[in-house]
Amino acid sequence: MQAFIHRTEVGLSMQGPSVRINAEVSTENALVVACFPSVGMVSSVVAHFLIDHLELEFIGGVIDPRLPVLTLVDKGVPLPPIRAYAGKPKCNIEGCDQVILLMSELVVPEALAHDIVWAMFEWSKEQKIVAGVVIDAFAKHGMKGNLNGNEPVVDYEDTEGIDVVGIGANEKSRKRLEEMNVPLLQQGVIKGINASILGEARRRGLDLMSIMVEADPRFPDARAAATLIENLNNLLPSIDLPHQPLIEEAEFLESQLQAMMDGANITQDAQPSNSMLYG
Repeated sequence: MQAFIHRTEVGLSMQGPSVRINAEVSTENALVVACFPSVGMVSSVVAHFLIDHLELEFIGGVIDPRLPVLTLVDKGVPLPPIRAYAGKPKCNIEGCDQVILLMSELVVPEALAHDIVWAMFEWSKEQKIVAGVVIDAFAKHGMKGNLNGNEPVVDYEDTEGIDVVGIGANEKSRKRLEEMNVPLLQQGVIKGINASILGEARRRGLDLMSIMVEADPRFPDARAAATLIENLNNLLPSIDLPHQPLIEEAEFLESQLQAMMDGANITQDAQPSNSMLYG
């Protein structure tokens, strides 16, 4: 049995969140990629793509006794709702030796978001994390998002293609977005845990960005996910694939993910009884 170590805890007697990572895994000098629920399931498709193509291994997760008692099962393996994966693919950010992926299909309740984000940032400070990327999506112009009011509201130039915008927590990250040809979001409102991540990163002056893609909220949007993955090629060249195979791969992951969500009774149009879940 693998040993896990408690890295960071907020509160007393396990009343707050903690980051628990396999004690045998070194997580220093990493690029952290955060994939929390987004419009069109983009973040989930991207997360599963990165796990497969970067050969990331499960290393632990974030726990909080106030989160719903929930586990997802994939190929017979039980998984915590907020989990972490790690690997050492090629990374184009200076000082980056590896990648850590934080992901969840759980819409983290607003009342818990700040505590969980604080715990993650305290852990990242201890681990000397070099940079971060938040994967996100916004609904196509004129469409309503699918996250019960937690979806971003952005003002962007709607083109014929799939639009991408970025947010940088500091000047370094904003410059990197410009070098990646990702236009900066000029106006908008980000909500939920991604908003907390961006706000805390700015307060701490950290090198963290958000890349957001235009997505269709009515169903899992593989094309939007493929477009976002293409933009990640600048940071993680190991995932570089031709456009059409990338779309096919994203569509395959989309179908697998939808099947897993259906099996867990996690739906796009969340009702009050399951409004903390998304698929």
